[in-house]
Amino acid sequence: MTDLSKYRNIGIFAHVDAGKTTTTERILSLTGKIHKIGEVHDGEATTDFMDQERERGITIQSAATSCFWNDYRLNIIDTPGHVDFTIEVYRSLKVLDGGIGVFCGSGGVEPQSETNWRYANDSEVARIIFVNKLDRMGADFYRVVDQIEDILGANPLVMVLPIGIEDDFRGVVDLLTRKAWIWDESGDPTKYHIEEVPADMAAQVEEYREKLIETALEQDDEAMEMYLEGEEPDLDTIRACVRKGTINLDFFPTYCGSAFKNKGVQLVLNAVVDFLPNPTEVKPQPEVDLEGNETGEYAVVDPARPLRALAFKIMDDRYGALTFIRVYSGKLAKGDNVLNTFTGKTERIGRIVEMHADSRNELTAAQAGDIIAVLGMKNVHTGHTLADERNPATLEPMVFPDPVISMAVAPKDKSGSEKLGIALGKMVAEDPSFHVETDQDSGETILKGMGELHLDIKVDILRRTHSVEVTVGKPQVAYRETITQRVEDSYTHKKQTGGSGQFGKIDYIIEPGEARSGYQFESVVTGGNVPREFWPAIDKGFRDMMEEGVLAAYPCLDVKVTLLDGAFHAVDSSAVAFEIAAKAAYRQSMPKAGPQLLEPVMRVDVFTPEAHVGDVIGDLNRRRGMIKAQDTGPTGARIKAEVPLGEMFGYIGDLRTMTSGRGQFSMEFDHYAPCPRNIAEIVIAEARERLGR
Repeated sequence: MTDLSKYRNIGIFAHVDAGKTTTTERILSLTGKIHKIGEVHDGEATTDFMDQERERGITIQSAATSCFWNDYRLNIIDTPGHVDFTIEVYRSLKVLDGGIGVFCGSGGVEPQSETNWRYANDSEVARIIFVNKLDRMGADFYRVVDQIEDILGANPLVMVLPIGIEDDFRGVVDLLTRKAWIWDESGDPTKYHIEEVPADMAAQVEEYREKLIETALEQDDEAMEMYLEGEEPDLDTIRACVRKGTINLDFFPTYCGSAFKNKGVQLVLNAVVDFLPNPTEVKPQPEVDLEGNETGEYAVVDPARPLRALAFKIMDDRYGALTFIRVYSGKLAKGDNVLNTFTGKTERIGRIVEMHADSRNELTAAQAGDIIAVLGMKNVHTGHTLADERNPATLEPMVFPDPVISMAVAPKDKSGSEKLGIALGKMVAEDPSFHVETDQDSGETILKGMGELHLDIKVDILRRTHSVEVTVGKPQVAYRETITQRVEDSYTHKKQTGGSGQFGKIDYIIEPGEARSGYQFESVVTGGNVPREFWPAIDKGFRDMMEEGVLAAYPCLDVKVTLLDGAFHAVDSSAVAFEIAAKAAYRQSMPKAGPQLLEPVMRVDVFTPEAHVGDVIGDLNRRRGMIKAQDTGPTGARIKAEVPLGEMFGYIGDLRTMTSGRGQFSMEFDHYAPCPRNIAEIVIAEARERLGR
């Protein structure tokens, strides 16, 4: 039986370019998993195995690998930093027990760090912090610690202090043991020695050590009493308190170093083992019934309990479809039949493999706490639960954001049409934030995603991985519609044919709903004028019609329909008649309710050198942006704004031109807002022309 206390399921997440993948490479090197360290800037990183990742120097899809440190098994997932791929971070955090948040020593808390930190808070994942790149110009460990407090509202518990900074960065002082770890300049992570604290740092080390101990001992009243009486508890007691506070999310042990120069990574690995939880110490996953309501039961991490496993990622490679699975309880063995609770069908477990980026080791079985991949599962998608056939239950499903941008693609030749369909099917299974639709009127294939880079990469994968050449249309914004006025109305559907006819009368109110409420339906019918069994059909009629607004056929948001009264016929009324009545009522009343076009507004975070702040703000204002905040740091300024997505196409090129190539930005969807009349008129005219209305 595997000892679960020796397991650590961890993820590494951060902003683009903070050094996540480099940190992962150093961890794999130190744990003996790889012998030649691959560099991201050379396109050689182990976990960046896609062509697109190696060329662009960014991580696009999360990669899984396992290694050992001091007899502890680490299952590591290296996640992307770019905002268009946050879906990868979100679903990785969902199945992890702990994480390492990597921050750049000079860039500090950057836009994507905030998003990832928010996701980790939502998933209640314990974390340690690694402030990386302290060898870089402008690096400042103490400033980054302050930013973590101010911007993230987190409580960093400083565990080490840097010795030197920028070019003079030599090592770190471990505050608990009062020992200095000094690395030589050979770049070999094992070439270090441990010595006494440098004399000029003694006072600072004592100050930070006192803070560390006081914060940690708040977890143990007895130890705190001893400390207040002048007796310092032993190191094991302090470490136990740090572990408890980390798992409770009261604070985050904070380390520093330079992954690229191989300095400081051992202490991070020790912290993963010492302070991050094992699978049995994490709050168990709640189980839900098939309607999505919590049952009060939990998937407790225990190999002896019934199987509960979550498919969190699908990846298609040269061997076929790989389904990444986190086993929460029970066991999974080759040849087992398991129930997919989403489809209600059983699946046979074929080959089970342990992943190391894109290579694999065969396994015969897996158990609670494991992260593994299974080959050849046909109908399992991201977020599906695999359970024991005799004792089924569903784990809380994942919720994915809706795409905000779309683009039309068409194969360059007729033979590519079938290949395109097969390739897109595989890509949709891999990435739940990527949608594909066929336009009923034009027959075009429409790709929908989270941003320009997201769709750009998808087209690149089509060309290279699947050898499908496509022509690409202009990116389109995913507009929405809503209403601004309350309308009380009535509609009667009456159709007489030979035999029984159709009859359904409804009196209803259509009115604007609360912001972000979507579509809501309520019935206040009393008496039996509209029998209760017909209410779902009326609800379905209105709900189906909300997919296509009356202005430009975009889906409708934030609309509430209240059924007041109506009438039915004992013979001629049916669910179908009332559904038709609801659909006709929608067409009749929506144009009277002040329909309005909504546009997606993005949260934009721009980094620019100080000299170009005026140009960047002026440009954002021209794009109808609302500036929300501006912070100045030692390496430049960060500007936060809300800007309509329709104004942001091609922004990266304009920003680079304005800032001589030094500007960076990230954006993510924030909310829908009313579209100005002049723009709405253009969008509606284009949509009607496209639809031939």
